[in-house]
Amino acid sequence: MNLRMVGCSHQATSLDVRQQLAFGESQATDALARWREEFPETELALLSTCNRVELYAANEKLEGTPDDEHLTNALLGYHRVPIERVSMQLTRLSESEVVSHIYRVASSLDSMVVGEPQILAQVKNAYQRSQESGAAGPLLHELFQSALRTARRVAGETQLHRHRVSIPSVAIGDFASRVFERFDDKHVLVLGAGDMAEETLRYLQDVGAKKINVANRDMKRGTALAERFSGKSIEWDDRWLQLGETDLVISTTAAAQPIVTADAFDKLIAPMRRQRSLFILDLAVPRDFDPEIGERLGVYLYSLDDLEIACQKNRQARADQLPLAEEIVADETHKFLAGLRHRIAAPVITDFRRGLEEPKQAELERLFQKLPELDDHTRGEITQFADRLVNKMLYPPLKSLRDASEEGTPHSLLEALKRLFRLED
Repeated sequence: MNLRMVGCSHQATSLDVRQQLAFGESQATDALARWREEFPETELALLSTCNRVELYAANEKLEGTPDDEHLTNALLGYHRVPIERVSMQLTRLSESEVVSHIYRVASSLDSMVVGEPQILAQVKNAYQRSQESGAAGPLLHELFQSALRTARRVAGETQLHRHRVSIPSVAIGDFASRVFERFDDKHVLVLGAGDMAEETLRYLQDVGAKKINVANRDMKRGTALAERFSGKSIEWDDRWLQLGETDLVISTTAAAQPIVTADAFDKLIAPMRRQRSLFILDLAVPRDFDPEIGERLGVYLYSLDDLEIACQKNRQARADQLPLAEEIVADETHKFLAGLRHRIAAPVITDFRRGLEEPKQAELERLFQKLPELDDHTRGEITQFADRLVNKMLYPPLKSLRDASEEGTPHSLLEALKRLFRLED
């Protein structure tokens, strides 16, 4: 068995390098096709996200598999990135390290935000692309399927994914969901076009939000944000009418003073709403909405301070779950490697047994032909003696194989058995 991974992630690599090495969908497919021609006997998969770019290689045989240098050159060569510029920022793993790593990645233990759900779908997509490109084989199939199984165990047996730790995820998953059972029929208004608003809109889109309006003083920037989420850009001066009709507000302006005071809300907005529920995420610093507005009937107003307190509590709760998640990864890694070693050793063991069994049977038949007067009981005793003798001869090498398997795949012992007993490949 030969498993390798060469790549980079937010753990050890700068954003600049990750951006240079990133692959789009079409680029990833093209790269796999090229690498399949370069390494025809090797299974390959490419995982590329905003936080990591990782090339996985697998081969049943030790010979013929590209080493770290070849994989590094292939990964960097596609984008013509000079190796001397990024080599020290690359991660190179082999064998059990690869197994444990992909399990941690799929389970979101290696993510920038531990427990985030997006990475699992990205791992699935990477494997599916490898399959469709003809680059995946039995080893990578087994590896990635077991990684997905490990991720499901972590999600089901720990509370890691139940504690959101980013401001947008807490805002939607922990707060807005308390007010609204569904989001596909809700009107969303974004005031400003900041990064936090965009990230929050991603979570809203994931839960089904479709009716999105964006109001920004810079109409061009507001339009760009609206288009990314199939929404509509409106004039800044029309925000008052929108505030009277919307269900959920995300506010991220850079205004020095509140853009909605309590008096303005009471005079301009409240009469239009008639106490209908209004959920406000004030993500601006300083605040866009007067805190007093949160005391009005039907208004649920949350600021960054409220959300950050919830995030801190969730981070601690999630940290308490990490040891259990790591235990699951270690357990699944052990199971995978044990199964893989058994699969690799099984054909040699079978041939070894057959190599002793066949002459045993031949010698028994020769003996029984020479001693035809033997009764069935005696024949049985002789046969049992021969069986015990063969089993005793098998025990030492098989015990050595089992012991060596604890340290890794026993390639040297398997090769020695093949040579000593002339076993076929």
